[in-house]
Amino acid sequence: MNIFRLAADSSHLIAILILLAKMWKTRSCAGISGRSQVLFSLVFTSRYLDLLTNYISLYNSIMKVFFLVSSFGTVYLMWYKFRATYDRNHDTFRMELLVVPALVLALLINHEFTVMEICWTFSIYLESVAIMPQLFMLSRTGSAETITAHYLFALGLYRALYILNWMYRYYTEAFFDPIAVVAGVLQTVLYADFFYLYVTRGWLLSLKQSSTSKLNSKMHISWKNLAALFH
Repeated sequence: MNIFRLAADSSHLIAILILLAKMWKTRSCAGISGRSQVLFSLVFTSRYLDLLTNYISLYNSIMKVFFLVSSFGTVYLMWYKFRATYDRNHDTFRMELLVVPALVLALLINHEFTVMEICWTFSIYLESVAIMPQLFMLSRTGSAETITAHYLFALGLYRALYILNWMYRYYTEAFFDPIAVVAGVLQTVLYADFFYLYVTRGWLLSLKQSSTSKLNSKMHISWKNLAALFH
């Protein structure tokens, strides 16, 4: 395992811990898209179906279990324990418009036409767009708590680091997976606008209301053509 893979996994883990800590401490899931979290649960479930049949390493197995448990735990907190604080009125992105194309692509473009491989490929495609309901929700509400911004930044950093991991593996191992790379680049692009605003508006230190308004204004330009379709 190289340093980029380890850093990417660490960033992903930190993002999830930030989200869970935020919800548990505030007893609220305000500002978080339940639809994105359902999609992430579907991503990890379909990707880690081989948990009991394909052992790679202790590290790999522990990470698989963590992502599965944390994703379902997040869904439970949002849809049951803290459901009174869940903003359903603004979280309206139509998930089927992401799930169905990802499934069709997985059936058409994969490494091997087997159940496990199709499920893995489906998870790769779906993960690349699973954050869209969250970004769409941000563009509609015009608000982002500091913790929510840190969560999204850590997720974006995780995917950006994985691109460096693939570059490193290509030059050191001649390894190249076009499915994972293309999907990963798409996912990074989706985070790009938020990532830019996060850094330039000083969100590494704090997220102020004025910055939030600017986030909404800028993201609205990028997402306004989607609003009519996904509302």
